[in-house]
Amino acid sequence: MSEEIKRDETIEAQENIKPQEVKPETVEASEDDDKVLATAVQVQRIPKFKKKVCRFCEDPNLAIDYKNPDLLVRFITDRGKILPRRITGTCAKHQRHLARAIKRARIIALLPFVVK
Repeated sequence: MSEEIKRDETIEAQENIKPQEVKPETVEASEDDDKVLATAVQVQRIPKFKKKVCRFCEDPNLAIDYKNPDLLVRFITDRGKILPRRITGTCAKHQRHLARAIKRARIIALLPFVVK
């Protein structure tokens, strides 16, 4: 009997858990002399990831060169595919240069096309 009471208390305690705190905000807008009160709900969001910065833009001494496979290996998967911008954090300009350099390095056999 006491076990059932404990289980019921835990169930009630779990039901009383509230979602993330919300801040209601009232905004006044006027349209043709009619005041409309609108409530906007603001949910505080926490960023899930850190913004990636292009390492080639940050360091001007770091150059993309097809003859440098040690640098290019960082931008391909273990299967040999070129990693996209959203994963590497490079800007569009340097991503194009990287893709071109990786393809050139593959042609002259500095990097593999496919890993078996």
